[in-house]
Amino acid sequence: MVRKFVSFISLFSSFLSWLFSLLFLSSKPLIGFDFNGQTKFSDQLAKIRSFWQKNSQTILEEYFSFLSIPNVSTDTDNIVKNARWLIKALEKRGLETRLLNIAGAPPLILGELRTRGSKFTLGFYAHYDGQPVNASRWASDPWKPVLLDKPREAGGMPLEISAYDFSLYPEARLYARSASDDKAPIMAMLAALDALYACRISPSVNLKFIFEGEEERGSPHLSALLKANQEFLEADLWILCDGPVHQSRRPIIYFGARGIVGLELTVYGPARPLHSGHYGNWAPNPASLLANILASLRDAEGNILIEGFYRDVRPLTGEEKKALEEAPAIDDDLKKELKIAWSEGPGSIYEKILLPAMNIRGLSSGNVGPSAQNAIPTEARASLDFRLVPDQRPEKVKSLIEAHLKKRGFYVVYSEPDEETRLKFPRIVRLEWEEGYPPARMPMNDPLARAIKKTLEEVWGNQLIKLPIVGGSIPLYLFSELLHTQALILPMVNHDNNQHGENENLRLRNLWDGIEIFSCLFSRFNVSVEKTR
Repeated sequence: MVRKFVSFISLFSSFLSWLFSLLFLSSKPLIGFDFNGQTKFSDQLAKIRSFWQKNSQTILEEYFSFLSIPNVSTDTDNIVKNARWLIKALEKRGLETRLLNIAGAPPLILGELRTRGSKFTLGFYAHYDGQPVNASRWASDPWKPVLLDKPREAGGMPLEISAYDFSLYPEARLYARSASDDKAPIMAMLAALDALYACRISPSVNLKFIFEGEEERGSPHLSALLKANQEFLEADLWILCDGPVHQSRRPIIYFGARGIVGLELTVYGPARPLHSGHYGNWAPNPASLLANILASLRDAEGNILIEGFYRDVRPLTGEEKKALEEAPAIDDDLKKELKIAWSEGPGSIYEKILLPAMNIRGLSSGNVGPSAQNAIPTEARASLDFRLVPDQRPEKVKSLIEAHLKKRGFYVVYSEPDEETRLKFPRIVRLEWEEGYPPARMPMNDPLARAIKKTLEEVWGNQLIKLPIVGGSIPLYLFSELLHTQALILPMVNHDNNQHGENENLRLRNLWDGIEIFSCLFSRFNVSVEKTR
């Protein structure tokens, strides 16, 4: 009888072990099962940290496979491969997936994880395409990820994944296109889900993820994709995970983003190059004409001189001004790093990004250096971008700039002028506008803004930096205007990542931090929401 009882106990124990493995160790989660209980967050964070430390090799191997797929948005075949990789990675983790398609655009990938009993949904956005590459300017193949024990410029040496140990190589860098921008947050989100499942911590909110495949081309189809799929994209808050953390390496959250509109501007001289001795001071010089135009648009301190340009700029609130005061001063360190002795006009870099800006991103006319000729060129061209802040709109900005040029005596055209036009009008300027998009800014005293701050402070304490707006341009407005949902920006990659340039890199510490941050948001955000109500 005792033997039978012992045998029964053994079988029952085996059954429980099998059931535990089925529930907790499966590659797919049991959605809605509440593992959290009364676990303290400090204990939870310790488990997450232990997870990535023990599984860093597995995480990096998966990330290497993702980075090895070229992802220039115009490379259709490889963009499709990226999309397939992502679908497989999401489904492996138990998410429901959907490809949101529109003619002429890479698929927008939607992954959804529903948590039983939750009435709150957090949405996360990142993009899986990257900038084009000039491989000849890279120190290694941009599509073959390379791990170094420290930054290349500091003498970094190759490091095998199997030999990597964070405690030994805290400044290890991963080099590849999109290692930072923007596959890094995607990988951190995937690993955060793995960490929660492995640590038996359930998400506390419903989760939605959308991954875009043409952000680096200006997201020309994102608006149409969001409009066409609003029923699938309902959420209470959207978090856009793009861009770098603060230059001090402290974590940062932005509650808005500047808008942007680009302009190619061309002015014309003689129909053919002319000898500068025979025709100088007589034939109009388009390079000189262009220099005068640019000087009329912007002064040496960066102030935009176009009448009415600042009229629609929204004033800062008291809380936004306080956030600027609390942010660490970085101007002096940045000047040293960038080897510049001055900055344009008074005010810190934080104050500057809260204002509109005009950037001359390129100039072209004639030749310079050994190729220079004593000749009057036939045309001069400038490439400009205007950064916009709330409540400016691209359409209004375009009309102000065109009015400014007309007031200065220019005849505005939008295509190459024909002979009749050139003979009729003395000063012709051709404008080729990019579509652009407006800025957006979430109030920092919004209940959801307070909740996100509280959640992130559980991980970072008083290290978290909060700023009203990011200097770069991200189509944040699409979420607030099309989906009618508040949106903000949570970066996670290193600021010195060579984003968009050669030798783009990711400081691995930022990846591990990202896993902890996303794990916290996935599992703790509802707690912060309740506390702020």
